[in-house]
Amino acid sequence: MEKQTDLFAHKSKNWDMNSKRVQNAKAIAELIVKNIKLTKEMELMDLGAGTGLLSYFVAPFVKKIVAVDNSPSMLLEFENKCDEFACETEAILKDITKDPIDERSFDGIISSMTIHHVEDIAALFHKLATLLKDDGFIAIADLDSEDGSFHSDNTGVFHYGFDRETLKKFAEAAGFSDIRFETASTIAKPHRDFTVFLMTARKER
Repeated sequence: MEKQTDLFAHKSKNWDMNSKRVQNAKAIAELIVKNIKLTKEMELMDLGAGTGLLSYFVAPFVKKIVAVDNSPSMLLEFENKCDEFACETEAILKDITKDPIDERSFDGIISSMTIHHVEDIAALFHKLATLLKDDGFIAIADLDSEDGSFHSDNTGVFHYGFDRETLKKFAEAAGFSDIRFETASTIAKPHRDFTVFLMTARKER
C-alpha cells in the first residue's frame, strides 16, 4: 500500500476520551443490535474502525470483528485494547477503496462516522457488496446533511453529511434491498446540533 499521511495520528491517543464520541458509538451499536439479528456465529467487518468504539459495543453479540482502517495510529490503539473485547478481533491496515481484501466474506459490515471520508460513495457500496455473503447486511452510521461546520478542520472530508434518499439510491444500484434509515443520535456542539443516522440494508441473494 502506498504510504499516505495518517490524518488521525494526532488524535488517536485521546480518541476514546471524548464522552460525546463514546455516547454516539454506544447509541449506534444499540440501534444495530435492536434492528439486526446478530448471532455468535457471525464475523463482521468494522469499516473505518478507528480505536474500536463501535466494535466494543457490538462485540458481545458476534463471534469475530475484523477492524479495517487506513490509519496506523488508530489501529494500534484498537490492538492495544482488543483483549477487552467480548469476541475475537483482527486488525487490517487497508483502504478498501484502493486495495482488495483477499478471499474474505463477511456476515455483515458495520461502520460509524467513516463514509464522509470516502470520496466515491457509489464505488464504496459496490465494494461492500462484494465483501458480503449472500443476505449479508450493512449497518452504516454517519451524519445527515450539514453545512460543513461539524469538523473544525475539513481536511480529508469529502461530504458534509448525506441526504438519506441519495444514499438509498447508491445502495440499490449496488444490489442492496430492505434499506432503512433511523436517527441514531444527536451530537450537540456549541454552535448547533448534528443528527446521526443509521442505515441498514441487505445484500440481495
